[in-house]
Amino acid sequence: MGIFQIIQTRKFRTGLSLITILLLLSSCSSSPQQSTDNPFDGPSPWPDIRQERIQTLLPEAMKRAEVEAWAVLCRSNNNDPLARHVGCENAVAPAVFLFQLIDDEVYSIVFTPPGEAAALQEIAMHDSIAVVNRNPGALVEAADYINRNIRGNLALNFSETNELADGLSFRQYQRLTDLLIRPVMNRIVSSEDLVFEWLSVKTPAEVDILRKAAELTAQWEIEAYQQVVPNETTDKDVADFLKTKMRDYGVNDAWSPDQNPAVNSGPDRGHAHPTDKVIRPGDVIQIDFGIKVYDMWVTDIQRFAYVLHPGETKPPADIQRYWEVARDGNRMVLEVIQPGITGLEVDRVQRNWLAENSSMNVMWNTGHPVGYVAHDVGPSLGGAQEGRDPSSTAFEPLRVGNVFAFDGFFMWEIEGGTKTISVEEMAVVTDTGAEYLTEPQQELILISSD
Repeated sequence: MGIFQIIQTRKFRTGLSLITILLLLSSCSSSPQQSTDNPFDGPSPWPDIRQERIQTLLPEAMKRAEVEAWAVLCRSNNNDPLARHVGCENAVAPAVFLFQLIDDEVYSIVFTPPGEAAALQEIAMHDSIAVVNRNPGALVEAADYINRNIRGNLALNFSETNELADGLSFRQYQRLTDLLIRPVMNRIVSSEDLVFEWLSVKTPAEVDILRKAAELTAQWEIEAYQQVVPNETTDKDVADFLKTKMRDYGVNDAWSPDQNPAVNSGPDRGHAHPTDKVIRPGDVIQIDFGIKVYDMWVTDIQRFAYVLHPGETKPPADIQRYWEVARDGNRMVLEVIQPGITGLEVDRVQRNWLAENSSMNVMWNTGHPVGYVAHDVGPSLGGAQEGRDPSSTAFEPLRVGNVFAFDGFFMWEIEGGTKTISVEEMAVVTDTGAEYLTEPQQELILISSD
């Protein structure tokens, strides 16, 4: 075992035993920024941000999760969900990406066949690359390294609670563990805590990207409402307008394309596709919409409108009150968000407010993390609603850099079911509390029928 070539691709650090060191000069080229009003033209900042996240955030995440090493097994086709986060998105032959915590720093070594080694050298993301023969292969060589060097907990990607940390197939698990010695086997743990700690925190550069994306998302929703002609426009027409904006700007759906955007002028339908229902006077319209930028970061924002009857100049008193309760609930949530508070405590503020104002029971959580996916890894702002036990993530403390999409609610009965106003905004946790990523909706958008 261990007869392979190791290539150093980043600055050498003491503490690693390297068999052969080859210093490489990696060439990088970037296209000039295009001069348009699209803030997401040009090359993706993800490669630099990814490396920063590994160097600055992963060590702390590993310490909090109490693991010494983390092994990510990569392959073609059905690859690990975290492949892009660790640099193995282009894996073809099986490879092992190993991250080891040494003296408060993370050192990375990639065990890979020759076919993918050249590309890994060029991106120069990892400390060293072990170029292995296909026989015995990357898995055998990685297991040998782990057996000889890892004395603490080894995290692997299997989880019952976190699907992003559940990328290891049963067969991969069997093959790896068959190669590990008993002391190492006894220290294998799920990576769910590590992944939770690492992915839930966004860097300032990522927050800036999410801020720009949130502004664009909210702007397009307002523009979509400006296209509505009562008694003619359908919910699907509104969704199609937003789809066109996405195509024009070259951004993607934040979640399932069939359900994004969710446009609903009738009774509650949850996360569902828009229909051919015609928008009528008296309707309260919901747009739940998100975009994915740089094919990496996503938004999740809702905007609400009321369709005036002919001759009306403002909403009926009851609709106006429902709106104000929901909006004020959203503001109360922002006020209590701060580092150290749990998501369950945040959610209780919303539930008490709804009870005071005679809303029907709302089954959905107040909010959820958002960033790499719409329902991202991190603390859940929920658990205090009736008839629902809190999830384990509702007890987790909020940290600086957590980004949330969260609602202010009000639910009431209408013909055919219920209607819920869910004022959904995005915000980031800061040292002193929280701040919105874009200007929040203050008043119902009014659509004239005259």
